[in-house]
Amino acid sequence: MKKKDRALSLFWLAFIIVSLAVIWLVQRNIPFMMDDLWYSTLLYSEEPITSFGDIVSAQIWHYMNWGGRSVTHTMLQVILCMGEFAADLLNTGAMLLLSFLICAIAGKKELPYIGMTLGLLHAFNANWKMSMYWQAGACNYLYITIFILLFLICYLRMLGEEDKKPFWGISVFIIPLGICCGWSNENMGPTLWLLTLGIMVWRYRKKRKVYPWMILGNLSCLLGSIVMIAAPGNYVRLQEVASNSYGLLWKLFLRGYYESHAIADYLFLPLILTAVVTIVNLLILGNKLSRAEIVLLAGAVLSWGAMELSPHYPDRASFGTMVFLCCAMLSQVKRILEKKATLGMRRAVTCIGLLLWLKGMYYLGEFMAIQWGWIK
Repeated sequence: MKKKDRALSLFWLAFIIVSLAVIWLVQRNIPFMMDDLWYSTLLYSEEPITSFGDIVSAQIWHYMNWGGRSVTHTMLQVILCMGEFAADLLNTGAMLLLSFLICAIAGKKELPYIGMTLGLLHAFNANWKMSMYWQAGACNYLYITIFILLFLICYLRMLGEEDKKPFWGISVFIIPLGICCGWSNENMGPTLWLLTLGIMVWRYRKKRKVYPWMILGNLSCLLGSIVMIAAPGNYVRLQEVASNSYGLLWKLFLRGYYESHAIADYLFLPLILTAVVTIVNLLILGNKLSRAEIVLLAGAVLSWGAMELSPHYPDRASFGTMVFLCCAMLSQVKRILEKKATLGMRRAVTCIGLLLWLKGMYYLGEFMAIQWGWIK
């Protein structure tokens, strides 16, 4: 048995290495492009960035004239200065870290789940290239979602029957982490604030202690969201959106269409699979949703619904919602396997996971085949 377990561990380790190798190959073939080239400059002029002081100057101009995502765009400009090789390395590492965090929240940190989640991030992604490989997209969605999950996991640990020991130094790092998460993007920052507020309200109603670090983290997240949304540059940019000149009814129709399009297109596959897993978990096996799963599903609904306030809903903006659905789905898969731990059930879960991984890797293989001229 020990030899068999060791062989399986080596297999799944090799599986992860192969996945990362494919991801790395695609990273190396996607250059800095579009906004990357603009953010490599001072923004208000074509002069290239040469120091951190230039980044500060560029971000002040950006905040006042173009948009409030100062945290993500500061990260972007720092990484652009480091060059494409470093950016590709960081992006590959970020995907592995995000996969680990999704599995950690779901309670399935084993190698097979981490490897298959690398595939899920591509199979479920409405636009994998623009949210994880395009550097501006990676900072706005891939990188910031890591911070969001790190922040949220601190609160999810407080939903059990007994409180877990808080992470060391949490009263210090929760404030900058909360500001960073609130100051992320327009739908995820407010969503995270509402989720953590809801967890504190639940603890208060259950007559359980609401720790000072929880309040500090929640308020810092709110502060970050306010500073981001209130950026003068957001209102400058809104003037360039054509739909703002339309009548109220037409605006409502368009925004309803964008929300519907997100469900029927961007989020369709993760929604369907989450629904299937939930039906099996609740109706067939008789389990109940855990508190963490309720929070994650609520986060998916809120982050999707918040886009009703936006004049447009780009496909990559569904990234955070997709990650919440992945976390909730994998968490329920864990409890399904606990309730029905048969060989057939484990094999079924593994086969479905591998098929989804294959779907994700297919996109990358297709991209490389086009790059190499195999597909024209």
